[in-house]
Amino acid sequence: MPKILFIVDHRLNRSPSQRYRFEQYLTFFKQQGFEWVLSEIISEKDDKIFYQSKKYIAKTWVILKSILIRFNDLKRAKQFDVIFIQREALLIGSSFFEKQFYKRHRKIIFDFDDSIWLLDTSPGNKKFEFLKNPQKTRINIQHAHIVIAGNSYLAEYAKQFHKQVVVIPTTVDTQFHFPIQKVTVEDYKRDGKIIIGWSGSISTIKHFEMAIPALLELDKKYPGRLEFHVMGQGNYTHPVLQVVSKNWNPKTENADLNAFDIGIMPLPDNEWVKGKCGLKGITYMACGTPTIMSAVGVNTQIIQHGENGFLAHTHEEWVRYLSQLIEDVELRHRLGLAGRKTVVEKYSVEANKHHYLEVLKSLI
Repeated sequence: MPKILFIVDHRLNRSPSQRYRFEQYLTFFKQQGFEWVLSEIISEKDDKIFYQSKKYIAKTWVILKSILIRFNDLKRAKQFDVIFIQREALLIGSSFFEKQFYKRHRKIIFDFDDSIWLLDTSPGNKKFEFLKNPQKTRINIQHAHIVIAGNSYLAEYAKQFHKQVVVIPTTVDTQFHFPIQKVTVEDYKRDGKIIIGWSGSISTIKHFEMAIPALLELDKKYPGRLEFHVMGQGNYTHPVLQVVSKNWNPKTENADLNAFDIGIMPLPDNEWVKGKCGLKGITYMACGTPTIMSAVGVNTQIIQHGENGFLAHTHEEWVRYLSQLIEDVELRHRLGLAGRKTVVEKYSVEANKHHYLEVLKSLI
């Protein structure tokens, strides 16, 4: 039975990148005759330390432990038919282990879903930024047998350094993310306040805040009719906009997303964002929630404007399209169902699982 070693940062069901890139496929891989082992370098205990500010000695110890874990992975690499490296082997700038896996094994998959060749550091680790080396992404791509990119923009970058590049989009399990009582127009009617929702984390809350001027304008335009939800950052507050915030919980995630009447994904237009894979919007759409995204990057491929969602460029467009959805329940119904259909057909586990299987089989 072929065996896969997954080289990752986090434990199962902890990292959105891991979860939506490959973890959703693990049961399918098993059904297809593949055994797998996950090798993470940040334990649940270390997780509570690593993303806080300060605690530098404890963080140094976490990094040292991660190096020991990777040396152990090198020792056992020959036990596996495929080594799957998701983004990087270490959280620091070295590509030592990627090179060593390649030299000893040569059946390496390198998977990435962001513009990780650009510098981007979590708020709690800015003082460790000097340890980062974004250019190692190029080296890691070169030391792989096959590269899997989350979208065409990332694939074009990878193709500069490797011939074997496959695009597999970031996907959702549409059996997990599904509409709850969102079928007919009546299901989309709201007796109480209309909820405009956003999901994300502390590292991306700055993107939500880009929409606040538009949300404040709408709050004045529709007094008492709107409620604003932030999911994934339970202690978030804003000095002016009244926000209902919740922590991410896998047990309630689908219900929390289904509570949104409208889902928003505001983003800046920059190089980092061009590499993003539209996950927030895809999760809203999978739940049958009408969605508005900034017209940047892969969002313009996911959304066909006015057919399965809206794309907004400016403050005025955010206000206009949100106003249309607030006022028109039939429009919410039509875009919600069309968005769900798009995800099922193009951005679901079911639609992409055999693409992954083809990549794995090509290495065996």
